Amino acid sequence: MNFPKELKYTNDHEWVKIDGDVATIGITEFAQRELGDIVYVEVETVGETIATGEIFGTVEAVKTVSDLFMPLEGEIVEFNEELEASPEVVNEDPYGAGWMIKVKISGELPSDLLSSEEYSELVGA
Repeated sequence: MNFPKELKYTNDHEWVKIDGDVATIGITEFAQRELGDIVYVEVETVGETIATGEIFGTVEAVKTVSDLFMPLEGEIVEFNEELEASPEVVNEDPYGAGWMIKVKISGELPSDLLSSEEYSELVGA
């Protein structure tokens, strides 16, 4: 499995790419494999400031619906609208075209974000 080294990861299987004061967030390759074929991504929190650990949306797969947890505090400034018409992009390219939201970071980064090595250990890859 692929866990890019430049990203940070959460115990809830989200990835975070920090670029200045903006974070791009999606779900990991491990998460999309566990979920199976993704059929819908819902994020209705654009424009809201969400605290670390709160739910910012859901991802629906053929066999289940999973909550998406905010890995850091910030205002959701953008949703990847391509996912409305093509949610399967999350399965095909979870770290690229399958990103879910962009967040303007407010506050400190959580200390529990994992490195690619730590995340790989967590999922036993």
